[in-house]
Amino acid sequence: MAALELRPFTVDVDEAVLADLRERLDRTRWPAQVPGVGWEHGADLGVVREVCEHWRHHYDWRAAEAVLNAVPQHLVAVDGVDLHLLRVPGVGPADGPPPPALLLLHGWPGSVWEFVRLLGPLSDPAAHGGDAGDAVELVVPSLPGFGFSSAPAERGWGPTRIAHALDALMRGLGHEAYAVHGGDWGGIVGSQLAALHPDSCRLLHTTMPVAPAPADPSPEEAERQRRMREHRARESAYHHVQRTKPDSLTLAQHDSPAGLAAWVLEKFHGWSDLDGGDLLATYDVDDLVTNLMLYWVPGSAPSAARLYLEHARDEQARALPPVTVPTAVAHFPAEPFAASREAAEPRYDLRRWTEMEVGGHFAALEQPAALVDDVQAFLRGHRGRLRPADGRLDRHTGAR
Repeated sequence: MAALELRPFTVDVDEAVLADLRERLDRTRWPAQVPGVGWEHGADLGVVREVCEHWRHHYDWRAAEAVLNAVPQHLVAVDGVDLHLLRVPGVGPADGPPPPALLLLHGWPGSVWEFVRLLGPLSDPAAHGGDAGDAVELVVPSLPGFGFSSAPAERGWGPTRIAHALDALMRGLGHEAYAVHGGDWGGIVGSQLAALHPDSCRLLHTTMPVAPAPADPSPEEAERQRRMREHRARESAYHHVQRTKPDSLTLAQHDSPAGLAAWVLEKFHGWSDLDGGDLLATYDVDDLVTNLMLYWVPGSAPSAARLYLEHARDEQARALPPVTVPTAVAHFPAEPFAASREAAEPRYDLRRWTEMEVGGHFAALEQPAALVDDVQAFLRGHRGRLRPADGRLDRHTGAR
């Protein structure tokens, strides 16, 4: 495959955008909330207000820009969409082969910021107390319509088309064989990628396997399915809206930073393994705000939400094709959407299943060290699969 053109990218948000954001935060019209309901009716507006106060008066976007800009970034045109990606070279043993490639995929309402604490330990493990032989080259794109990737201008960009585009990206970068890790949409797209492109996407690591309920479930699985039905009845309003009428909802998020914060933070609260139920004791508030900024600054909340609608129309993805490449699951206890091992085994070639002690849906932010360890342990046992059978493409030119 011909090499793709990498256009260097630097995050440099105009000061006028930040001034406008501050003004909008100052002018937020805060509604009253029934006393004592907390998160029961949706977002706890006291917590949202606290985050917005920090966002307005203490948060330093330029510091977050510096973290992102310390990593090589590019825009790459694939299938009519500009994909924004972080690309971190692997630092392996001096006398060894080049490190293989690992594609890291985020979901909603997350962003590439989820992975910032994974970049160093995965790409240069020796510098972080690990084994240089575990090094990988990292490719970390924002999904189409998320972050600084451009929004698709036509219908049809569900998980299947995204998977095809990401395989074209990886092969266009010179990776004939690579591994993928993801959760949330990253898990759905990663599973689709491994199912449709097993010759190039050779390994799958995920925190969110997706599989149909077993036809003849065990008593434990039947109870789990009952709890999941209860969870969906209580917590899935966002999903129904975003898969049917997202544009009616996202105007508010596109126009109001406080509205965006309420919608997103409620999911971080509901899907995480919280320290005493306290969102701000579990997460660094700057991480929460930087994640919000990656929706606010590029105006990507509307296009990101549309992925739910596109998934509802993506019959190939909803058919859950079998994944025949070796798969590992890091199962975090507060992850609300992952299929159980009993359900996942018929769909995936499961080689590793790790029951984590703590953590939830946003594992890369909640438990980065545990996630790094599990990814490295899985890849360590299967690195031979990441060597192309007929030579290796040069990573930067595409030439053999």
